[in-house]
Amino acid sequence: MSSRKTALVTGAAARIGAEISRTLHERGCDVLIHYNSSDSAAQRLAEELNARRENSAFTASADLSSAKGVEQLAAAARRSFNRLDILVNNASRFYPTTTGQTQAWQWDDLLNSNLRGPFFLVQALLEELRVAGGNVINIVDIHAERPMPGHAVYCMSKAGLFMMTQALAQELGPAIRVNGVSPGAILWPVNEMASSEKQAILDKVALERVGAPSDIASAVAYLCLDAPYVTGQILAVDGGRTLNV
Repeated sequence: MSSRKTALVTGAAARIGAEISRTLHERGCDVLIHYNSSDSAAQRLAEELNARRENSAFTASADLSSAKGVEQLAAAARRSFNRLDILVNNASRFYPTTTGQTQAWQWDDLLNSNLRGPFFLVQALLEELRVAGGNVINIVDIHAERPMPGHAVYCMSKAGLFMMTQALAQELGPAIRVNGVSPGAILWPVNEMASSEKQAILDKVALERVGAPSDIASAVAYLCLDAPYVTGQILAVDGGRTLNV
């Protein structure tokens, strides 16, 4: 078994999660790449990382909106590593819900994947994190504090993750540090947005541009590898978006 630090990144096959995996791997961590259905992308990322350092990247599939999926992923982490230093709760579902038309399954889907899953994954891996003196990083959202029109349930799920970060930091210290990163406009949604919508967002960003996945990944690496006296904090990486309500 390797003596290197280990990291489990959820929702790690693409976009921000993949960049977090690459960055932690570059910093010397072995990485478990979690995915739900993006099998080919996850395998390609693992091959890329293993080409740089043999036997340093693994993959695991699980639906974190279900209790069974959480237990499956925790078991995969134990099989892959002899320890767990870093858990990054990045996996998230995002889509609009209109009040008055929201279905119960949408509520369950968003709350289970974005809040319930991260909490019970921490709980399932608590002993491993405690023994390692580990870190939990939750990928929150600036809209956890400032609602996004038409996305009430998503915003509520992220607001819960914001509070979970602070509550677990208080409860799990000193053995485990728990922090969060709140992205602003980093990547445009997969679904097409009108150029006018994009410009309206950029008009409220002090740096007048979208960020990059590497901005989030470097913040994650800082909090879990370079900030031993920081816990219970949520770092907004938003180009100054939250300066303009």
